Amino acid sequence: LCRWVSVLVPLQSCQCLAWKPRPVVAWGAESQHVVAGYSDGTIRVFSISRTEMELKMHPHAVALTAIAYSTDGEMILSGGKDGLVAVSSPRTGMTIRVLADHKGSPITVLQCTRKQYRDFGVEGGELWLATSSDRRVSVWASDWLKDKCELLDWLSFPAPAGPEDLGSLPPSLAAFCPWEHGTLVYVGFGMQKEALFYSLHKKQVVEKISLPCFATSLSLSPAARFMAVGFGERLLRLLHCPAGATQDYAGHDDAVHLCCFAPSGRRLLTASHSAVLLWELTGG
Repeated sequence: LCRWVSVLVPLQSCQCLAWKPRPVVAWGAESQHVVAGYSDGTIRVFSISRTEMELKMHPHAVALTAIAYSTDGEMILSGGKDGLVAVSSPRTGMTIRVLADHKGSPITVLQCTRKQYRDFGVEGGELWLATSSDRRVSVWASDWLKDKCELLDWLSFPAPAGPEDLGSLPPSLAAFCPWEHGTLVYVGFGMQKEALFYSLHKKQVVEKISLPCFATSLSLSPAARFMAVGFGERLLRLLHCPAGATQDYAGHDDAVHLCCFAPSGRRLLTASHSAVLLWELTGG
């Protein structure tokens, strides 16, 4: 059974979406809020149960390109086409911090994950990363209640000379590795077609997995050692990590620009220009 919820925002294009994390105390409850980033630089928080907009904020002067909730759902991180990252409170509607470290290059990914409070030698119970289209990844440790946000690592990946228009290149994508604490995975235009596993503890790339083409989408399973990678050649590859068995699927009609594992890790959602496919994972 599927129920459609429609909320109209005139003359604006929705560029990115994120579900609010489920409350830990409400066993079995589903999140009832979604945050959306728009082409006019606004953020809108919607209630699913009431099918209405609850909050509108305007932390950006340009179109949004990435958005995420903090792990506790108390903050919204948003990235714009100009490379600025804003941290806003959905409780107060105020933007509490703007980070300009990626200024000049569109933000392609924002992601948050939990950490032990003094892990990596810094305070805060959360790690988050920002990736920009110029192949740079910044990793931060934060404690928003204490207004702490500290740069933990800064990665810049080399690439051969390419066109000045970064938008014509494969996207720069990064994600925290659910099964390897303190590790992130990066794919993007570079010297080789590969996925790089970078250790935040060792401050170095610890594993490389060769890919058939430059990736256009990436998702890591939260429940098993599986990584899904989409390509512009209408190909989806499922990899068992560390480098092991691979399975290729060619069911798409165009570039696979979205991969997203379900929280259970048993299903995978992928999308191309005119097709959205739901995959059932049957192996362990």
